[in-house]
Amino acid sequence: MTTGQVTLYRATFMHTPASPFTAPDTLQIQEDGALLVEDGRILAGGPYAQVRAAQPRAEVVDLRGGVLLPGFIDTHVHYPQVRVLGGLGMQLLEWLDRNTLPEEARLSDPVYARAVAREFLSALASNGTTTALVFGSHYASAMDVFFEEAARTGLRVMAGQVVADRLLRPELHTTPERAYAEGKALIERWHGVGRALYAVTPRFALSASEGILDACGALMRECEGVRFTSHINENPREIETVLQLFPGARDYLDPYERAGLVTRRSVLAHNVHPTGRELAALADYRCSVAHCPCSNAALGSGLFPLRRHLQAGVHVSLGTDVGGGTGFSMLKEGLQAYFMQQLLGSAGAVLGPAELLYLATRAGAEALDLQDLTGDFGVGKAFDAVYLRPLEGTTLATVLRHADSSARVLAALFTLGTGQDVAQVWVGGDSVYRRASSAQEVRL
Repeated sequence: MTTGQVTLYRATFMHTPASPFTAPDTLQIQEDGALLVEDGRILAGGPYAQVRAAQPRAEVVDLRGGVLLPGFIDTHVHYPQVRVLGGLGMQLLEWLDRNTLPEEARLSDPVYARAVAREFLSALASNGTTTALVFGSHYASAMDVFFEEAARTGLRVMAGQVVADRLLRPELHTTPERAYAEGKALIERWHGVGRALYAVTPRFALSASEGILDACGALMRECEGVRFTSHINENPREIETVLQLFPGARDYLDPYERAGLVTRRSVLAHNVHPTGRELAALADYRCSVAHCPCSNAALGSGLFPLRRHLQAGVHVSLGTDVGGGTGFSMLKEGLQAYFMQQLLGSAGAVLGPAELLYLATRAGAEALDLQDLTGDFGVGKAFDAVYLRPLEGTTLATVLRHADSSARVLAALFTLGTGQDVAQVWVGGDSVYRRASSAQEVRL
């Protein structure tokens, strides 16, 4: 939005400008609220009557009847894997070999890659995800296609070419020299262009030699503002193999540390089975962990020790891990995260509606070092938002109609909400998705 038009969005809105894990009463709710937006930025927020009185001429968009939340932020999701969702009955390494890697090899064809990118990005938007840290393709050509398509949709993306040189299909392997050269070229073309940022992405220590990790470290040192992402401690068999491949390593984190890849702008996915040393080091580096509860359950990886992470001071956000997960809905990830902590009993962390909203929004912004831009409805932030309004006759609509508090409304959204309840999505004030009145999905 560059017209200078001032728009007032009237809605029940909720957000968490700070972490409910460290500060009480961080869930802020306006039951008849307003957000004043100009050129995609929030100028003011508060009770509707108050904001309207200060801006009597602003165009009003009436969103009553639903709930407005900050756009969801997915901090671990795989672009090449959208078509292999639903691979049940396997654990991680078998699932990779049978389902995922053959599909990822097909992205060597740019035409195929473009079709997958469109499907992937459309699924993000239609589920209310406005920002995503995306695990990319092994092919530089597929990443060019991805960034082109992402720019067309208007979503915020961080992504990079995935690099590996062992234990995968040969056509997915590269060399340290090529990994560096192709990564550098992609960074020069796409990093900081529009709403895109680059993320240096070795697949995982299992498939990345010291040479590959060192090449990734060189990109991190030389290219300002790039991010880093990879996997860690997802599956016991995976961990055992990594320690065999790096016989001098203290643990799974150590090879990443030695290559200079663990920083404030690093996000490591899973960490289901961390050591105490790893948790302490992650906290010292201020590195974030992307918790992917649906994937952890579907692949039998284990119950994520959220309480241990929080007690150690490790920042945690959420990821869907498509296609190891079960879909693109961050609402479903929040619910599964709740289930996992309940199953852990006294070892689990207490998760209520405020914590789930934070994990799906503001926590992701903090993990990606975008907290000054997005993640909540603070003044000066981008208007990144998802409008949830269930269709009449659904169970969620019934529950919301009879909810006795706004906190109960938020709990119901995480318990019962799906992508079909996403009515409209904005990124930087631009509408990037709107549900048709027939509930069919329409891209704008």
